[in-house]
Amino acid sequence: MSSDQPPAVVRRGTNLDRVGGFNDTVVLDAIRRADERLSRVEIAAATGLSGQAISNITRRLLDAGLVREAGRQKSTGLGKPRTLLELEPTGQYAVGVHLDPAVVTTVVLDLTGQVVVRKRAETPASDDPDVLIAGIAATVEQVIAEAGAPRDRVVGVGIAAPGPIDVERGVVIDPPNLSAWHLVPLRDALRERTGLPVLLDKDVTAAASAEKWAGGPNGRGSFLFFYLGTGVGAGLVIGDEVVRGSSSNVGEIGHVIVDPDGPLCYCGRRGCVGESSQPRYLVQQAVQAGVLAKGIDLDDRHAVDLGFAELCDQAAAGPGVARELITALANRIAKVVEDIANLLDLERVVFGGPHWDQLAPFFVDVVRAALEERFLVRSVHPFVVTGTALGADVGAVGAASLVLDHTFSPNPSVLLLGPAESAPPVVVGSAER
Repeated sequence: MSSDQPPAVVRRGTNLDRVGGFNDTVVLDAIRRADERLSRVEIAAATGLSGQAISNITRRLLDAGLVREAGRQKSTGLGKPRTLLELEPTGQYAVGVHLDPAVVTTVVLDLTGQVVVRKRAETPASDDPDVLIAGIAATVEQVIAEAGAPRDRVVGVGIAAPGPIDVERGVVIDPPNLSAWHLVPLRDALRERTGLPVLLDKDVTAAASAEKWAGGPNGRGSFLFFYLGTGVGAGLVIGDEVVRGSSSNVGEIGHVIVDPDGPLCYCGRRGCVGESSQPRYLVQQAVQAGVLAKGIDLDDRHAVDLGFAELCDQAAAGPGVARELITALANRIAKVVEDIANLLDLERVVFGGPHWDQLAPFFVDVVRAALEERFLVRSVHPFVVTGTALGADVGAVGAASLVLDHTFSPNPSVLLLGPAESAPPVVVGSAER
């Protein structure tokens, strides 16, 4: 299969005076997504804005410290060499928090999407919301200090949490793997403790946003982000837009049946991909097959994680029962990817999440082989199978990317607003919803 990627899609601006804030973000986005540094003339060509508009906008962005001049193009002998522009990494920062039932990851991103600081800590076994939120707030303050980020340049905190969630109220509803969490107002609680604007979104949506913002060629066009953690989920980007659904709970794929004879799910059916992909279930299979020693407490997350890591190590060592168990998992996942890819005519699947590094050696070839046979429009375009370039921190990177994306990416809805409702210029944009 080809790994050729489509070119970045740049939004077109408008020369109407009253949508300057939108045009600022169009220019900033064009600079961010370009494969090479751009001159003002090239930005005008990419965005459809007039030369005068580009001159005014880039002056504002330079004054705000969001972009910087980065040398000049080589002279062609046809005039003065053009000045090139690029993002100023220290122009703004965003904090991202990924709340996984097994681990809490916190990062600080600069404006280019690069990780400046990262922290990881095991999720407390009690799952007590107050304890967790207090710990997250303290870690947010710690990473901001370690990053050396001026407080007035931190645009906000993004939280990636397992669903279902209520985005409008900023509430985590009843995540299946955090038993103590019921209607927890995570967004407002963290905002009160940090004094910063806070966004809450689903972990899989955050991961897809991370690929869109900082994943390079992986983040372009239409793709599925398949999340492999304590649970599984699907983040979607269609035509360079993150898809959230009517209540921002898109991607709940855990109850797609992939094995009618599989384990009993809490929903009452057998063989749901969420249940049959759990490390707990795989460790249980390995114990029953004699691959792992008996006596592992399947209700102890730490013990399960150790058992799962040992299972993957054995699978990597060579053919045998351990590899067969992991290969069977990859085939179950491939069935879900196949259905989604065919339904939505996607270009690629990007795998990631806390367990991706352990599973990567087995997944790419198995899923690619399955899709080569079953992707229905393969004669029209290829379907690429790849892993995230953002590592195990993709959920936290995604949470911070949500803040950057919300603040600095073009939002066409401002074109529908009247003058009194127009969005503020990007240089004073807020991450708060």
